[in-house]
Amino acid sequence: MQIVRRLQPIFIGVAILLLVMLVWSQWQELSQHEWRLQPGWLSVSAVALAAAWAVEIFVWRRLLSLVGGQLGYWSAARIWFLSAVVRYIPGNIWQPLSMTLLCQQRGVAPEATLTSIILYQISILLAAAPIGAVYFATTGNWGLLVSMQQVGNWLVAISLIPLAIFMIRPSWMIEVINWLLSKFHRPSLRADLTRIQLLQVMGLVIVDWMLWGAAFMALAYALSAYAPAEMIRLAPHLLATYALAYSIGFVSLITPSGIGVREGAFYVLLAPIMGGAAITVLALAMRLWTTAGELVAAGIALLLPDRLPEQAAAHIPVAPVDEANTPHGVAQ
Repeated sequence: MQIVRRLQPIFIGVAILLLVMLVWSQWQELSQHEWRLQPGWLSVSAVALAAAWAVEIFVWRRLLSLVGGQLGYWSAARIWFLSAVVRYIPGNIWQPLSMTLLCQQRGVAPEATLTSIILYQISILLAAAPIGAVYFATTGNWGLLVSMQQVGNWLVAISLIPLAIFMIRPSWMIEVINWLLSKFHRPSLRADLTRIQLLQVMGLVIVDWMLWGAAFMALAYALSAYAPAEMIRLAPHLLATYALAYSIGFVSLITPSGIGVREGAFYVLLAPIMGGAAITVLALAMRLWTTAGELVAAGIALLLPDRLPEQAAAHIPVAPVDEANTPHGVAQ
């Protein structure tokens, strides 16, 4: 993946260019739109964001415990936010690397941290599939991709297959991860994931997606003065599409945190529903809003003291280095 790392600055430049072109194409409508900022709805969005992050930290901490890692909630939250702000650095490896190092300082084995991160990312993608299936089935909205509706229905059905497979045999998740660890000459994890545990995680992640959707919806209401009937009409679209656009940006893998790709997905899905100018501003505002929230949370985490357990700090597990089998560079 060395070529991907070398090309990533180009991808970022292209993504920024596309964002500029998107704003420019809607500039006339943007200049004529009556924008208003309603503090009440902005506060609702902030509360929903905070709740979503609280659920995410709980889910990740739960997955970490399933693979043998133990963290207090405050330590987990601190690691979560301090690592979140580095994911915008080109490379797509800095956030998991940061989480792994910070967890290792607290006595958590690197394999456990990496496995919990992989499980978490798999979980959020799997949970987005049923949200998309329900959304497309009930609304019939394919945005600007109306001509692809029949193909899209098949894609939605295919996206549900991995979820069905892992629900039937959740332990396959751990088996696949152990196979990947063996390729890097790392010890396998002795852990099991039961169907009940996976069902609980999926339920919590779906709640998390709905909280993100609520934050997105409340931000839309904060930026524009909608009549009550219009707010009701937009609600299901705003609640569901955040999970879909985020997942599309995540799997694109070409820009840090899906910059440009996520905003483009929002535009494709919602431009016919709420207008190109409104969704362009909303998509960009949501990016700035969440980034600002993460920066504030990371700043709080830095200011408040965090005492490492003395035993964990004194006995940090360090894996022996086998120079003959150590790959050069960082694999993605």
